[in-house]
This record gives sequence, C-alpha cells and structure tokens, in this order.
Amino acid sequence: PPLPLLSLAVRWCPTARPGEMPLLEAAAGEGAQGAADELVFYVNGRRVVEKNADPEQMTLSYLRKRLRLTGTKYGCGGGGCGACTVMISRYEPVAKKIIHYSANACLLPLCSLYGCAVITVEGIGSTKTRIHPVQERIAKSHGSQCGFCTPGMVMSVYALLRNTTEPSIEQITEALAGNLCRCTGYRPIIDGCKTFCRESFCCSSKENGGCCLDEEDGLPSLPNEEGKVCTALFSAEEFQPLDPTQELIFPPELMRMAECQAAKTLVFCGERTTWISPVNLKELLELKAKYPLAPLVVGNTCVGPDVKFKGVFHPVIISPTRVLDLHVVRHSEKGLLLGAACSLTLVKDVLANAISKLPAEKSKIFHALLQQLKTLAGQQIRNVASFGGNIISRSPTSDINPVLAVGNCLLNVASQKRTRCIPVSDLFADGLGNNTLEPEEILVSVHIPHSSKGEFVSAFRQAQRRENALPIVNAGLRVLFEDGCDTVKDISIFYGGVGSTTLAAKQTCQALIGRPWNEQLLDEACRSLLTEICLPSSAPGGKVEYKRTLIVSFMFKFYLEVLQALKTMYPSRSPDIPENYLSALEPFHSKIPQSIQMYQDVAPGQLAQDPVGRPVMHQAGLKHATGEAIYCDDIRAVDEELFLALVTSSKAHAKIVSIDASEALKMPGVVDVVSVQDVPATNEFYNYAVPDIIFAREKVTCVGQIVCAVVADSEVHAKQAAAKVNIQYEPEGPVILTIEEAIEHNSFFEPLRKLESGDVEEAFKTVDHILEGEILIGGQQHFYMETQSILVVPKGEDKEMDIYASTQHPAFVQDLVASCLGVPSNRIMCHVKRIGGAFGGKLLKTSLLACVTAVAANKTGRPVRCILDRGTDMLLCGGRHPAIGKYKVGFMNNGRILAMDANVYVNGGCTPDDSILVIEIVLLKMDNAYHIPNVRLCACACKTNMPSNTAFRGFGFPQGGLVTEACVTRVAARCGLLPEQVREINMYKEDRLTPYKQKLRPQNLLRCWNECLEKSAYYTRKAAVNEFNKRNYWKKKGIAIIPMKFPVGFCTRVLGQAAALVHLYTDGSVLLTHGGVEMGQGLHTKMIQVASRELKMPMTNIHFCETSTTTVPNACGSVGSMGTDVNGMAVKDACQTLLKRLEPIISQNPKGSWKDWAKEAFEQSINLSATGYFRGYEADFDWERGEGHPFEYFIFGAVCTEVEIDCLTGDHKNATTDIVMDIGCSINPAVDIGQIEGGFIQGLGLYTMEEIKYSPEGLLYTRGPDQYKIPAVCDIPERFSVSLLASSQSTTAIYSSKGLGESGLFLGCSVFFAIWDAVAAARRERGLSGDFGLNCPLTPERVRMACVDQFTEMIPKDEKPTRSWSISL
Repeated sequence: PPLPLLSLAVRWCPTARPGEMPLLEAAAGEGAQGAADELVFYVNGRRVVEKNADPEQMTLSYLRKRLRLTGTKYGCGGGGCGACTVMISRYEPVAKKIIHYSANACLLPLCSLYGCAVITVEGIGSTKTRIHPVQERIAKSHGSQCGFCTPGMVMSVYALLRNTTEPSIEQITEALAGNLCRCTGYRPIIDGCKTFCRESFCCSSKENGGCCLDEEDGLPSLPNEEGKVCTALFSAEEFQPLDPTQELIFPPELMRMAECQAAKTLVFCGERTTWISPVNLKELLELKAKYPLAPLVVGNTCVGPDVKFKGVFHPVIISPTRVLDLHVVRHSEKGLLLGAACSLTLVKDVLANAISKLPAEKSKIFHALLQQLKTLAGQQIRNVASFGGNIISRSPTSDINPVLAVGNCLLNVASQKRTRCIPVSDLFADGLGNNTLEPEEILVSVHIPHSSKGEFVSAFRQAQRRENALPIVNAGLRVLFEDGCDTVKDISIFYGGVGSTTLAAKQTCQALIGRPWNEQLLDEACRSLLTEICLPSSAPGGKVEYKRTLIVSFMFKFYLEVLQALKTMYPSRSPDIPENYLSALEPFHSKIPQSIQMYQDVAPGQLAQDPVGRPVMHQAGLKHATGEAIYCDDIRAVDEELFLALVTSSKAHAKIVSIDASEALKMPGVVDVVSVQDVPATNEFYNYAVPDIIFAREKVTCVGQIVCAVVADSEVHAKQAAAKVNIQYEPEGPVILTIEEAIEHNSFFEPLRKLESGDVEEAFKTVDHILEGEILIGGQQHFYMETQSILVVPKGEDKEMDIYASTQHPAFVQDLVASCLGVPSNRIMCHVKRIGGAFGGKLLKTSLLACVTAVAANKTGRPVRCILDRGTDMLLCGGRHPAIGKYKVGFMNNGRILAMDANVYVNGGCTPDDSILVIEIVLLKMDNAYHIPNVRLCACACKTNMPSNTAFRGFGFPQGGLVTEACVTRVAARCGLLPEQVREINMYKEDRLTPYKQKLRPQNLLRCWNECLEKSAYYTRKAAVNEFNKRNYWKKKGIAIIPMKFPVGFCTRVLGQAAALVHLYTDGSVLLTHGGVEMGQGLHTKMIQVASRELKMPMTNIHFCETSTTTVPNACGSVGSMGTDVNGMAVKDACQTLLKRLEPIISQNPKGSWKDWAKEAFEQSINLSATGYFRGYEADFDWERGEGHPFEYFIFGAVCTEVEIDCLTGDHKNATTDIVMDIGCSINPAVDIGQIEGGFIQGLGLYTMEEIKYSPEGLLYTRGPDQYKIPAVCDIPERFSVSLLASSQSTTAIYSSKGLGESGLFLGCSVFFAIWDAVAAARRERGLSGDFGLNCPLTPERVRMACVDQFTEMIPKDEKPTRSWSISL
C-alpha cells in the first residue's frame, strides 16, 4: 500500500533510477551534531533514508508520527503488551538466509533498523486492496472487540507464518504469549489462528453438536434440542488460503548492503545522544575503551526501560549487533559456545536442537536453561533480547543467571588490554576483586558445559502469571555425586528475586558436601538456606514470607527430582518416594485449548437478510485487523498542534507552598504552563459535599493529583519540561491510605447506605449456628489497551471547540468543558469514533482530562493533544474499589441461611467520583442468587488519600457478590456440607421479593443451574477430583459451581434515555447515528442489525459515522450494560418513523429498490431524516424506605470451573470452565458470547491475579504490565464452554434481548472458589480446619501460604512488625 504523504522532514527523492522504489530521504535537522550517517531501511517495501536519525527515538513513534502508519499502537511503552508488534526482516550474510521475527516497536531504537525491512500491519493487507488471511481470520472469527490490540495480534501471527506456514497450536500460543487483550478473553483469537494449523481440532464437530473431548474424558455428549442449537460462530471454509508467494519480498538492496565487505562504523547523532555501531570486535573494544560508561545495546530490552521509566540518560550508546564475533554458535566435545549478542530465541532453538542430539546425561544444564527460556518474557522480547545482556544486567529477576551460575558456565570477556575467562558464579560472589568486569570490558561469548554422569541440574521459577512475567523467586540447583553412590561430591544453589542480584547459598552448599542424599540432608539444607538467604520484612518487592517459603519449596522439589533419578540409577540403595508425592515433580503443562459455543439458531421463518440473532462479524472487525480503524491518537496532526504533559503531585496529603515553572519554560519547544489560575470558570464540580477537581488548588490530597500541565511543540519536549517543574509542599495530616485507616479516622463520604429486610436480630436467636468473618477484596486497574486520549481543536470564532476524546460519555465531556471554560454547551462539540476499551474508566476521569486540555487550548489558542502514557494513566485514573466485607450469618444445620448482617467498606479515594453509586449497587445486588429472609446490609465509601476510584465493569457487584459467596462457602464448611448443596438450598426457587421488594421470577436461574450441572458433568467431575486428591499430596484439584443473578437497570429513568438519528439519502443509503459509544461491545454492529431488520435493508447499505454531541444531544453514557437496550429502542423508533413516511411510496412500487423509493420520496418532498427517542425504563428506589423498582430485568447464569493447584508454589492451572447464561434472545450470539468470555477472563484476573501495590507514602508501584499482571493467553481454561440458554421469558428490552456486558465478569469468581476447594482439600489432608477464609485476589502467594505444611512452619517469622515495602489495595 502506498505510504501517506510525509512531514516536511522527510521527502520523496527524485533521483531514484528507473525500476527502483522511490526513495524516502530525510533532510538533516538543525540539531545534528557533526557529520552523521544515513540510516537506510525499508518500511512495507518502500525505501527510507533518514539523515537525521535520533538515537533516542523508538521505531513506534517514527512509524506513527513521521510515516503516519498508525496501525501500530502504543499500549505500554515497555514491551509488555504487544500492541506495537511489527515484523523485522534482515539478511544473515554468513548463513545466507533471510530471517523474520516479531518485535516491539516501542522498545526498538530507530537507529537499530539499519539494513532491516520493517513490515507493519498496513503492509500486509488492506480493505482497499486485499486483506491478508491472518487479518481475515482474526476478524471473521470474532477475534477483535475494541480492536486496539488486534494489529499487534495480527503481526505476531504473521511473523510466525512467514517462518512456518503450517504452525502447531503450541507455536501459535507461544507467538501470542507476548500480546495482551483486555476484551476478548483470547479464545476467538486462538480459534481463528488454529485454522492455519495442520492438525485437525475436533470441537463441536459431531452431528449432534457435541464435542469430541467429551468422549475422551468419558463424559456424556449432549444432543441438540430439536436440532435448533448452533455450535459454529464462523465458517472456516470461507477463508481465503494462505499463499506465501504473495508476501512482500525482502529488498535485494539490503542483501547487498549486508554482504558488503567495505562496511563502516555507523554514527547517528541526536539532540542529546550519539549512537555508534561498529563492524568488528577491534572497533568495538576501541569504542568501549573510549566510552567506558556507554551501554551496549542489542535488543534495548534492559537499557530501554531504564531510560524510559527511570530517567536514565546515556550520551553515547554503542550497538554491537553487526560484530560477528558476538553471534558465534559453536558446539564442541566439552559443551556449547554462544555469542553474547545471540538472541534469546536463537539460544532457545540452539539448546532444543542440542538436546535432541545429545545423550540425556550430557544435556541437563541445557534442559534447565531451555525450561526457563520458554516462559521468559514474550516472543517479541526473546526475538531481540541478547543472551549476554541478560547476564551482564545482573538483574535479580534474571531466570537464566541462576542456571548459568550453578552450571559452571564461563564468560569470555575482552578489552583492549586483555581477554579473560570468568565463571558466571563469580559475577554474583562479592562484586569485588579481579573477577569483576571492568567498565571497558565486554562480554564476547558464554561457554555452557555438558553435564556429566552423576550430575543433576534443575531450574525453578514462580511468577504472578505463568508466562511473560518476571519471577517472584527463581532458582538454579545442581548436585554432583561421588561415583556409584548418593554421597554429595559438589552442590551449587543460586536464587533470584531475593536480593539485589542473583544470590549464592555458599555456606549451605559447603555444609552439604560429603552427605548422603536423604531426608536429614533436606531438613538441614532448608534450615540453612533460610538462615543464609536472609530476607528482611521490608525487602523490596514484598511477599517476604512467601519468598522464604519458595526458597525451601524449590529445594524440596529439587530433592525429590534427584531422589527419583537416584532411585532409577540405584534401585536398592535409594529410599522410595511416596507415590502421592510424585505429582510434585510434574510441572503444569498447558494443553491445547479447546472450546465450544452453543446458541439458539434463528427461527425457521426468519428472512435470510434479517441479521438479528445471527453471529455477525463486528462492523469494524476488518478495519481493526488491517490497522485502518482510527482511534483518537491516530487522528492526523492539526496545524500548529501542541502536546500536553501533566505535572502531578508527589505527596499524598500536603499544602502547596509554591510552583516554580521557570526551568520548564526555558526548555526547548515549551510554549506555556497551565494551572488552576488559567481556568476561566469552574475548577471544582460538586455532586456531593467533596468536589471532583480539575487542577489542585492550594493543597493536594493524593499522589498523582494534577497540579499543572506543560504544553510544548512535541510530546518529548513536553515531558522533559514537565519533569523540570519544581513544586514545594508542606506535609499535612493525617495521611489515610487504607480502609482500615479510614475506619479508624471515621473518614467517609456521605451519605452512607443501608438496606434491611426482615428481622435480623430475631432470626439470630432462632438459628443453629452463627458465623462471623471478613473478606478483603483488592482493587483492579482498568488496563484498557488505549490510554486516556484527548485532542482539543479551537475553531477560532465564537469560542467554539472540537473535542476528540476516548470517552464513554461525550455529553459529560461537553458539559464539564463548557462549565470549565464558562461557555454555553453549544460551543463545545465532542466527537467519538471508537475507543480502545473503557470498562467504566473513561467517564469522569476523561472529562476532567478534557478540561485540562481545553484550558491549555483556550490559553494558547492552538490545538492541544493529551495522550497519557501507561504509567501516568494508571497512576492518576484509579480503578475498581478495593473493599472489605465484614459479615455475620445465622444458619441451620442443613445449611439454610436465615439471617445475614454485613458491612461493606470500599476505598473511594480522595474525591467521590462514582463511589456512592457503587456502594448502592453493592447493597442492591449483594443477595446474588440467594433468598435470605432476614438481611441487614450497610455500605460506606471511605475517603482516603488515594486517587479516586471509579466505575468498573460490574460496578460493585463483583465485590458484594464475592462477600456473599464467601459466606456460603464457609457455611458449607461449618455444616460439613458441600458448597453446592448450601448454594442449592438457599437459591431463589419460586417467585419472591428481593430484599429491596422487587418481584423476581427465578425459573431461568434454576434452568441455568441445572443445565450447568449437566453440561459440565459436575458430579462425575467432582468424583474424579476427589479421587485425584486422594492419590496426590502436593497437587490438588478443586471444582466449584456458582449461580448468578445479575440485575440490569439504572435505578432511575433519567439515566436510561436515548436518541437516534437516521438519514436516508437519495441513492438509497442510510446514515445511522445514536448516542452510544463503541468501545468493543459491538454496539454499532448491533444497531446496524436493528436498523437492517426494521428497514428490511441489507446491513451493507447502512453506515455509522461517529458518536457526536452535534447530532445526538444530551445522550447518556454508555454504561451499565444498557447500551444496546436503550439505543436499540431509539434506533428502532427512528426507523419505524421513517418507514411509516415511506409506506405509501413502497406500497405503490413494492418491487422497487431503496434508491427508487428514496428518489421518489424526495420528489414528493417527504422528510428523509427521522429521529428516534427512548424515555428509559420505569425505575425508582427510595433509600429511606429501602424499597422500589430499581432494575428492569435480571440476567441469570451459572458457571462450573475446575482447577489444579501446586501446593508447594501456589501456582494453579485453569482446567475447565462451563458457562450457561440466560441472555434472552441474542441479537448477535458471536458478540454476546465474546462479551461473556471476555468478562469471565477479566473476572479471573480480578479474583486470582491482578494485584495493586502502593508504597507506604501512597505512590502506585504497579504502573505497567511489568508490575501489574492481567490474564494472558496462558490463563484461558484448557476447555472453555459457553452455552446460551434457550429463551423462554420475554423481556422489555429490544427484541427480548438482555444487556450482558458486565455480568460475565462475576463468573470469574468460580476460579477463586475452585482454588478455595483445592486448598481445602490440601488443608484437610494436613489435619487443618476446613473452615477458613481466603482473600482476593487469590494469588500464588495466598494459595501457597494457605496450604500450611512443614515448609511454611519452618520459615522464620518476624518478631515484631516492621515497615513494609508496600501496602496492597
């Protein structure tokens, strides 16, 4: 595809010879320091020459800002999410082959592209020309929702296919391991990519719609009901075949450049940094002698993040990628020699190849290294990160350094003065003496020896997520025995994650030499390790007791592995391993993910062109996959545009003494600094007693509060200047961070809420048992893939402004900006094309950021763009409210709960935001699926010195529902009953009133429950789980089945209004507009389906342009699962109005086309534009009386999940999930099932993985994907089934559908309770109480520490509380 016109700094070169590609030539900038080389590379087949390459610029910004290839997205800036994935191709002159690999453009220095060909998502296919099979299959298999991550997914799979045209499913999941998606739950992406595999995948392939997996597991296949159930959401037969001959060829010029013998050292000079790329080792050593402090950059995966996130600055960078000595791969009789610049992917492939050819006893070190490399980072990082860089960084979390250190591996280092050999272990000895690397020395290669007979090497790691996550603790362990016996001749143990670098357990190892390998050795080794590897309670990273436990758990696993091997070698001499211990030796192996989706087919008489009820592809799916879908920051630069960078508070509670912006204003490119003094009108917005604020005025109340903002001519200049703003504070007290501290200081937002039904106190007198307890529920970051994005363009007259915002609520943005600037709302026009995910996080926060940006645009009179980086976004935007639920329940011996008294406290942060509404929903939805006749429920929003928390998918129900389910689980344990028995006995079974006096018909709740029991073969599985647990001591399985009742509605009619506008043009085409925002939920797709049905017109004839306050005024936000309900009604109304006007014309010419009818109507002066309106559902609630009709209807569901846990590490595997949902009559089953699956995976993250950490001063630690882990491909259940209940109850919603965007998230708690069940099994076997509590998220740390055993009892406990490294929220 042709490149768009470029900015002035890059121009088409007219000197290209006939037959050659046109040349992109960069004009030298004024800031160039001395003579610089030309950077020559190709992008999508076009030659680029950049004469002013900046070493500090990454490929991502160059592609997006200079070449305007905006398909490659910014997601995190640190290589952790994969949104910026591109494919790099380069020619290897020695091997004479072209290699293709995926890479993160956000970490790839522009200067590293010399001689490379870059392929972006635009370069492989386009809707304007021809889409690529990868793009087609991901789109048509419904693998995109918001679409922001989709180009990265496409490019990861594309790079794989360029190397392997028929990959295995393991290769596909490996290729996608470095890509994150917050919407889909990954299942449809994998299903689409599976179609490239050679293997056949049997799922829903039987005539009756059953899955072959059922037969494999001995489970019954379920017949289709009267042949009306569908199990296919797309048809693979329709996909175009993959044709490798149609790909872009590698440019021959780059081959000639690579083979050129006269290659010279390259020098690129930027504004502040010089990049030097030598061609041989001699030049490299000379450069290192001249610039000893200059880092060597190969993949930039270590230096890059330090520069970007820690502010490290390097005036000179040396790139040794063209030095062939650093790329050596040589096998010898003694082992393997690997060049320091070899990529981790190459090392992994070389090791795998060597293992396949060597005898097992020689490859044990190779095995251990390969095991660690498989889960180290994502594919994109491994493709560029160097083996040597990983070693030299001495990172405490390096997975390979402990293995290299125990394996007696050697480092070959060189300088101009000398070459020498250093054992890897010496790098981590004491850091002193001759064995420490000198600044001018470089690592040339690494020698990995073969293992010998009687030598055993193992590696272990445990992380928050199994793949693409830094380890919490890792270890390398090696033992060598005396010939023919089990006496230790030599032993080596190294740990990572427990100090400032990899640590050696020297004293322990010395004490074990000469000892027999038995339990006494194990016990003494564990106790010695805990003494030697000393972790203070305030150690960085926290999790201290867990880390101590992992130290000894890994030692025990190693002991068992070696004992098993010795038993094989010397059957009569070695003690037997108990049979139920053997599972401790088996790491979790993910199976090929399989899935099935079941839904009702449309009625037999439905018209073929009527799309309602059919699995229609997302209206923008193909544009997502080709990168053509435009998001806020993809909008072309506006003339004289400025960039805004925020300056935020570094104190949690303090008075602002002074703001000194003088240094910032001196910085290059800076135009102005804006603060509260520049706000023309409203700065504080009062919905409650405490206001929500644009700029801090006189004081700050949290770390991350906006104090002022810098506007400059570029994003880089704005950020550099923002760092120079000097703010002086005077601390104020108290600093309240946690819920417990808020309770202590009686710090709450008013009003508090209470809901009561029945007589709780009287019921407590009659019950058999009373149980009291509490559960802590952590917060959750939205982690939408597109960060907060605003572009404000002043129109130049009448104080008009166009605002392009990534918001769920354009009218709210309009209202707040108008109030802030003191102008009428009719001067502010807010536009939203689509947004890259939101989940509730793009309401008030986006509106306040729009005010900041609008103030800057108003002051400067120029367009201003504000795109938050991931760290700033997470720092100041809050998330789901952390909560504490304190409960007291009264129940009978049979498990029937008669009374519940609960208090729920949520951490609201420093301003109210939506906290009061959240606690109201907590109370109204807290009963979940259970009829408890007597309840007294109270909820408070705590006022703390944290960034204010806000709306998040589920809006209070995920917290309140979990409190109730925890109560039910503990009641079952106290009664000696199974949890499902207690759930069933307390479930709504007949028409009743809820605690807020609204009538409930629960028949479909029971249908979902019973179908889930049947489809999951629950009782068969439960028996299999129990049998497994009897046979295994260190691994346990758990299973849980959870019912759900999710009320849908706004509690008030005013929030449910909607309007639509339908234009019919004289060519017969229709332009549709409504007030809803597309954020991945398929809203526009469904609205086009509604219009298509009502107008009896093909979907291809209907277009949706944008959501705008200029076309639909006063629209309510797209929230609360109600977007389709309310906007669908408005669209239906508009279409019916238009159709009614056209009825006489259509009746006169029934066989005419829409073009004929539109022309005739125009000739007859009939209005071809119609508005539609929906007033909203009747809804009300009186908190004084505690009753009303807050909701319109209920979604019902049930979910069964089976997991397996490792009791020694706390790790778990999601084995099976079966979901049955009653969502009425689905308008689009593909979209709805995608919403259920995506919600479930997001809930899985909330309940088991996503952990927010703050410093004791209130600074957020978890500010990116490196620290904050959301679910990845490796976390989806191995068997994932979703069934939509056949509709039997009509609803008042559009076409009897139900709004289900939020409800699926709560289903993720089934993983939480399945883990609880597994932990309970472990505790019972250890003689511990089955009545216990667990907190959320149920991380590996919490799972491990709940499985109490001899190792957790062994670890040292801190005598007195000391200052902790972090606090969890």
